[in-house]
Amino acid sequence: MRWQSQTLDAEDGALPGLSRAGLVRTVQTPEFEGITFHEVLCKSALNKVPEASNLPFQWTVNPMRGCSHACRYCFARGTHEYLDLDAGRDFDTQIVVKTNVAAVLRKELGRRSWRRAPVALGTNTDPYQRAEGRYRLMPGIIRALTESGTPFSILTKGTLLRRDLPLLISAAREVRVSLAVSIAILDEDLHRSLESGTPSPRARLDLVRALTDAGFAVNVLVAPVIPCLTDSRAHLDAMFGAIAEAGANSAVAFPMHLRGSTRGWFLSWLAEHHPALLRRYRQLYGRGAYVTPEYSAWLRERVDPLLAEHGLTPRRQPEPEAVPETADTNDPQLALFA
Repeated sequence: MRWQSQTLDAEDGALPGLSRAGLVRTVQTPEFEGITFHEVLCKSALNKVPEASNLPFQWTVNPMRGCSHACRYCFARGTHEYLDLDAGRDFDTQIVVKTNVAAVLRKELGRRSWRRAPVALGTNTDPYQRAEGRYRLMPGIIRALTESGTPFSILTKGTLLRRDLPLLISAAREVRVSLAVSIAILDEDLHRSLESGTPSPRARLDLVRALTDAGFAVNVLVAPVIPCLTDSRAHLDAMFGAIAEAGANSAVAFPMHLRGSTRGWFLSWLAEHHPALLRRYRQLYGRGAYVTPEYSAWLRERVDPLLAEHGLTPRRQPEPEAVPETADTNDPQLALFA
């Protein structure tokens, strides 16, 4: 397997080679039927973000690779191919867990060279996916960041974050803590079909309310907006209305990207469930990963008035470019948000 070429000398938090005992064990449990956990030891927890990415943070931490949320549109699917796993079903069910990530992070944050730059979590796969309930990596990560005086942000679809709310409230007294919740789909049937492993839209709206009531200014990512399926005025109006009702401070929306292997995985779903849309998608995406500029402009013209109407001031910042999980020059560039 390609893991064997990732040595303990890796500088970017990539998986260490199995030949060096980086793989601790592989686990399957009745509580997580159909999911296999590969427990590994990482050498580094902090991942440096390329300067060209033009992002508001320099560092990320990714406790896991793969994600049981099983979102058909997830941009990070291609990262599993570097492990000789596929970007489809394997990405959803073969979860790589960096069991020592909190201890390694604490050591890295204790270096004299560390300048307390902002650290982002949730930029690749969700740190509050179901596996976090088993491994409880986030409390150690949060404590390490807080005790080192490092500001951090968390982006998640996982309602498991509520477990750590007391810890996050305490952390926010010491450092800047930014919390964002991703809610792409309001329709329950479409939600079950496209992101079957995620908490329901209602549960995530309740999470927004809980975080807001705890004093956090919550940003909601209505992303990705899926052409012809979630871009109607009615859907977006209902979505922004529900987000505002939940007390969110702001929201942002942008269209779906179909990078690398994600494109085929999503389009196979589209062909099965909405074959009449395939021609339109060929027009919108051509052979590339991004929708046409015309569609992006059309969506902005639809979204911006609705955000204003619901009092959800959009955050004016450049759309994210790339946050690679590893420094491998063969890695594709990964978007920050799906």
